Amino acid sequence: MTRADLLLKRQHIEQGKLKNWSRYGRLRHHQDHLLRDRLLWHGLKLLGLYARGESNVQNPVVRRIEFFFDNLPDAFDGFTILHLSDLHIDALPDLADNLRTRLQTIDVDLCVLTGDFRFKTHGTCQQVYDRMEHLLAGIQARAGIFGVLGNHDCFDMVATFKHMGLHVLVNESLALPRDGQRIWLAGVDDPHYYGCSDVSLALADVPQKAFKLLLVHTPEIYAEAAQAGADLYLCGHTHGGQICLPWIGPIETHATCPRRYVRGRWRHGQVQGYTNVGCSASGVPVRFFCPPEIGLITLHRTVAPSSGARPKQHRDMLPLA
Repeated sequence: MTRADLLLKRQHIEQGKLKNWSRYGRLRHHQDHLLRDRLLWHGLKLLGLYARGESNVQNPVVRRIEFFFDNLPDAFDGFTILHLSDLHIDALPDLADNLRTRLQTIDVDLCVLTGDFRFKTHGTCQQVYDRMEHLLAGIQARAGIFGVLGNHDCFDMVATFKHMGLHVLVNESLALPRDGQRIWLAGVDDPHYYGCSDVSLALADVPQKAFKLLLVHTPEIYAEAAQAGADLYLCGHTHGGQICLPWIGPIETHATCPRRYVRGRWRHGQVQGYTNVGCSASGVPVRFFCPPEIGLITLHRTVAPSSGARPKQHRDMLPLA
């Protein structure tokens, strides 16, 4: 399909004109999800745990992650990326203010957002726009702010976000220059609900040997990305489970992929990936044993030592003041 075909497909799905379509992941937002959310909300209220879960949503940790690549251009050694995902910015009244306070002291080369800007999947986006504009004004990223759409988002967001300085990549790519060298940043449309992602189309204009950073809402197309030659795959969507049990982990991940891909760093073939657990919450705005996160990624030219030492893993930090 062409880019225009995929855009038309997404718009028809949003308008309810296309009832059946090919897609990855879960087929649709089932009514049983709404019932599950209602039961969870009432259950937490009865147990007196709801306020604690809501408070957990507003207490993100900063995770620092380092990646090593032998094909990263020298000029990008030490390149820093702020990775935010699943903002669901209208989930709680103070969320945008809280995140902006934490982000405005962070200075990076690039900021990327991997989808799900709004809490609901339908209705007006005005509240989302107001809060996103406030949040984006507090982000300092020298090379700009870029993102992709998630399964909660609508295509109308693309133009509105552009006016705010957030450039949404819809199955397309661009070069990021630095000291006479460059890497390529590509983003695909949501593969989880809409099934409108096309990695090959997004990378069509990228030189074969170039370093490729791919933004996707969900980890579910990791095999496609590896086959297309992506070097780094950044995503979110799973919320890391959002509600986890001690020693057991996520109750549900909302992604049709092995659990090793649903949170933190992973690798598939030559592509390295990171699944951000998200800045907020979905369904019911609570979290347990799975704090929201702000990702701070550093790229390195030098490969991991061959002596058996492993690259530094991500580490939790105290929330920024």
